[in-house]
Amino acid sequence: MAWTRRHHSKGQIDRAGAVLVKWLTEKNVGPEGLDQALTVVNNWRACHSYPLQIIKMTLLKRARSADSAALVAQRLKRLPSMAIKLRDNPAMKLSQMQDIGGCRAVMTSISDVRKLIGLYERSNTKNPHHGRPIQHEQYDYIHSPKPDGYRSYHLIFKYQSKYEDKKVFDGQRIEIQIRSKQQHAWATAVETVQTFTGLALKSKVKTGDPEWLRFFALMGSAMALREKCATVPGTPSNKAELISEIRRLSEKLRVEEVLMAWGSAVQSLTSAAGDAAAFLLELDPINKMLMTTPFKNNELQKAYEEYLRKEKESEKRPEIQVVLVSVESVEALRAAYPNYYLDTGAFIGALKQAIDD
Repeated sequence: MAWTRRHHSKGQIDRAGAVLVKWLTEKNVGPEGLDQALTVVNNWRACHSYPLQIIKMTLLKRARSADSAALVAQRLKRLPSMAIKLRDNPAMKLSQMQDIGGCRAVMTSISDVRKLIGLYERSNTKNPHHGRPIQHEQYDYIHSPKPDGYRSYHLIFKYQSKYEDKKVFDGQRIEIQIRSKQQHAWATAVETVQTFTGLALKSKVKTGDPEWLRFFALMGSAMALREKCATVPGTPSNKAELISEIRRLSEKLRVEEVLMAWGSAVQSLTSAAGDAAAFLLELDPINKMLMTTPFKNNELQKAYEEYLRKEKESEKRPEIQVVLVSVESVEALRAAYPNYYLDTGAFIGALKQAIDD
């Protein structure tokens, strides 16, 4: 199949990124400049697809060897997420962003996470890098959780190939996230609350109710303790104090009732997958609807164009969330991206465990 290649210079990409930030944060860009900028950004995003596919296939093989029940999926970063990241990191240029293409492995347990990390560490030690993607950076948010409670292990790879026709993709960066089901459940709950409240819980610049922010930091520690991992900075070191504060905030915010209500409200309109290679998800939290559109391998260019069209439409309805993902099946899609189906059951279970301790 023909993979999308880069059509623009790094300078053009960076200037388009600046326009993207203005469009989504300042809303002061004229239609002419916007359309050209979005064309550049969409091409830059789409040309990460081939490196992402190669790196995802290696991840899939290693994840399944460490845990036969591992779930692996990939995605291209949404325009709003790209704009927020650029806004929150003024020194960053769009051409430097490391997670435009990303893939994730959700492992059954923390021990499975460590097995998979070990496979990557041994591969780096034993194998030469010539002609294959190079591990560029790593971030261990399990050993050192973020202050907001986020825990996961990230690897950044730079693509390179020994094949001449694929060298056009050399240097493109792809992010791998490795996390346990518990860590994924936490991230899903944060995504769900952010979707329905509008709080910027995932942004570097946090806004909204500080009690929700505090609650998730505390739950990050409670879930870390269950996995015998490092706790979140700024949360009580005494377990009894930690559980007491979680219980108080959970009751005040009515966390369980709220999450269950949101989760049961969404009507999943899932099309027949067939031989689909990618899925376009469109979540409308106001009308409690999820649209899932499948695309075959020979329709990927159409998928990228539709992705861009939907994101342009969302300017008038900012509550709409759109994402293009690729997974092995509709069932894997639901499990890998439960925030788009608002499946918060695993997090509610973890909350009940914490409160009952």
